[in-house]
Amino acid sequence: MTHSLLAAQTGHTQLRRLFWLRNIAIAAQYATLLLVYEFLSRDLPWLPMLGAITLLALVNAISWWRLSLDYPVGNTELLMQLVVDVAVLSVLLYYSGGSTNPFVSLYLLPLVIAAATLPRVHTWVMATLTLSCYSLLMFWYVALPMHASQAQNNARILQTEHIHPLAGITDPADFCLTRPDLSASPLAAGNITFNTHIIGMWMGFVISVLVVAYFVVEMARAVRQRDAQLTRVREETLRNERIVALGMQAAGAAHELGTPLSTLAVVIGELRHDTDALPEWRDSLALLDGQVRACRVILDKLLANAQDTVTASSQALDQFIAETLDEWQLLRPEAHYSYRSTATLPAPQMRIDPALRAALMNLLNNAADASAQGIEIQTHWNSARFTLEIRDHGAGLSVSAAANVGTAFFTTKQNGRGLGFFLANATLEKMGGAVHLFNREDGGATTEVTLPLANTA
Repeated sequence: MTHSLLAAQTGHTQLRRLFWLRNIAIAAQYATLLLVYEFLSRDLPWLPMLGAITLLALVNAISWWRLSLDYPVGNTELLMQLVVDVAVLSVLLYYSGGSTNPFVSLYLLPLVIAAATLPRVHTWVMATLTLSCYSLLMFWYVALPMHASQAQNNARILQTEHIHPLAGITDPADFCLTRPDLSASPLAAGNITFNTHIIGMWMGFVISVLVVAYFVVEMARAVRQRDAQLTRVREETLRNERIVALGMQAAGAAHELGTPLSTLAVVIGELRHDTDALPEWRDSLALLDGQVRACRVILDKLLANAQDTVTASSQALDQFIAETLDEWQLLRPEAHYSYRSTATLPAPQMRIDPALRAALMNLLNNAADASAQGIEIQTHWNSARFTLEIRDHGAGLSVSAAANVGTAFFTTKQNGRGLGFFLANATLEKMGGAVHLFNREDGGATTEVTLPLANTA
């Protein structure tokens, strides 16, 4: 897998965006601490706070290195990246006032990112984590230092509410707590109005978490589904346009090929009359005559399909497979194959589309080209589905071939045109079926064709 392919993957794109957002967050956190140190207070526990931001910067550097690796970025890895952000933010808030810090609302940022980029389960994990951290910071944190006037006001409130100050506190400045203490919680005795404000902030955060974790996830999923649907429609439109263009060119080529095939038939007929003089040519001329006749039949079918004069006919499934293999063997007499059916039910009647025979023959040709020692063909069916497996003994699919198989004009053969599998896939999808090409563990590749049998008779 190349770096250009990884760059187009969703996981790498999301991690790269998170990397740049985290750079902005790290710069903003350093700047905020600098401003607090210069203009507000120098009594904060700077060492653990600066250490947390430095750790986040180190994680971000590792993330940048991670983007260069040839491994996909999964949803769980993105979730763990966001967990690191939440952990660092929790450390900063713990040492700077906990839930009383106005920056506590930043917990919503990783939650929104998770809701917009990750599945529902991961988003609810992030919602539970942020809500838990917020709730814990309402009880355990290091309070922000207070000025003497604010401390005196707090002492006056305690006396007004008949709550005795802590024993041994004589200086109002001693109310400036700089260590974890449950009495520093906003829910402890103090300003009732301020406590109500803190609880209201927590309730507002809970509502925001629920809204983001539900509605944003649903909206993001709807947008992703719409984008995927638009992509499929666009690809189908482009594929249909290519098929129409190929059909027009094929019809013109079929008309033009009629003349040289007629000439070949005449020449071969004349040479066959002279086989008494050249008996060693007899078998070769018979083979050439059969190939020319087969080409004429194919061209006649092609022109008939282009003129919509051939309609789908009902035929027994086993009979259709046998006739298709016979016709293919006539075109590829050098190819060797073995065929068996493992179906236990009687062969159902199936409405055969004229293009289905050509699609199967294209797949048989691809398998025969990949496996000189022969191919194995196996069919089975039940009341709902028909399955055809074509097993070759070639080298199998490379990584690049597996990624591009089925696209127009992509081929691994030296003289291939990249249309056989493309047209076969389009034909089978039109009929409600599918074709899959995959490597086997014991070597070689398998082409699996599936078709629904319901409403086919």
